[in-house]
Amino acid sequence: MISREDFVFTIGYEGDQAVVDGKAKARYAKLGTMELARAGLFRAAFASALYDGDQAKLDEFAAYYNGVSGAAYRSAEEFSRLFGIKKEEVRKALVL
Repeated sequence: MISREDFVFTIGYEGDQAVVDGKAKARYAKLGTMELARAGLFRAAFASALYDGDQAKLDEFAAYYNGVSGAAYRSAEEFSRLFGIKKEEVRKALVL
């Protein structure tokens, strides 16, 4: 599995490699889930919570996102569809 930072800033896949946004990774890699959300990086924040697999983080993110957006998403599956993120077994990352 690729690192948390690579997963959080993955922008797509090419074959068996995750394509990672290197600029965003360099700038925001040290931020936690809620810090990313408060910075407006909702896709990255959800990816962070999903990678950790911590239901409390997912719930906290959902409450924050729903409060800011006026949406009513509840489950990780709903957010996965919204942001186009699915946890995949990827062994390599290509940082652009």
